[in-house]
Amino acid sequence: MLPLVYHPGYDLNLGAHVFPAQKYRLIRERLADWPVHSPEPATDAQVQLVHTPEWTAALRDGTLTPRQIQTLEIPWSPQMARGFWLAGGGSLLAGRLALNHGAAYNIGGGFHHAFPNHGEGFCAVHDVAIAIRVLQTEGLIGLFATDPTVFTLSIHQQNNYPAVKPPSDLDLPLADGVGDEEYLAILQPAVEQAVATFQPDILFYVAGADPYFDDQLGGLDLTIAGLTARDTAVFETAMSRRIPVAVALAGGYARRVEDTVTIHTNTALAAYKTLSSYE
Repeated sequence: MLPLVYHPGYDLNLGAHVFPAQKYRLIRERLADWPVHSPEPATDAQVQLVHTPEWTAALRDGTLTPRQIQTLEIPWSPQMARGFWLAGGGSLLAGRLALNHGAAYNIGGGFHHAFPNHGEGFCAVHDVAIAIRVLQTEGLIGLFATDPTVFTLSIHQQNNYPAVKPPSDLDLPLADGVGDEEYLAILQPAVEQAVATFQPDILFYVAGADPYFDDQLGGLDLTIAGLTARDTAVFETAMSRRIPVAVALAGGYARRVEDTVTIHTNTALAAYKTLSSYE
């Protein structure tokens, strides 16, 4: 069985907001028959492997400035701060489990817009970066931008948030309205090339649901079936080479939250199916 990582505290307590933080609970309910691992929050020391002490303290203690909150685009609360610390611990636990089991799925995390000294776009801490840094310090992976031990690949809509995009090692910018066939034709060879060339110790897959055609913030045109094919392509590429995969969820803002939940749930099912075929 694919290891799942979940904590009720993943809900960021956002109230009425375009970011559907309730999706984590709804995904867990869809996968209620699966066993789940509960993470501990990341420690401040672990968070500070990626983020500055000043940002860590302001976020933890609720002393963010109005400008910082405006840039982050979500309100601060103690539950919100704890949710991000739990996301860091959850992606770290998913990484550990993936190294032991071949794959693992964090029902949360993927907050990839966070910077060392501030948050942006609903992302206050970069949980995947924290997980990688901790695994490195523990010697579990030999494996960031400007770090030759980490390779980043980003496939994204060019004319969308953020306006200025931090560079990855391999960027695949897409035009508005790209659908299943074109997306997959671009993605699959790029993932295969990246994995074959870099030969990573682990692959962290930030599996956003926002390329969906009915996403409120996205501008791509993928179907639910197309997004499942995306997931399967990533898992097949990694697992066929015995590269462990840790999944975090990232964004998803479909007009019907049920669609976002279905997309994320299908990612877990695709991971389980692929993992089972290589066990």
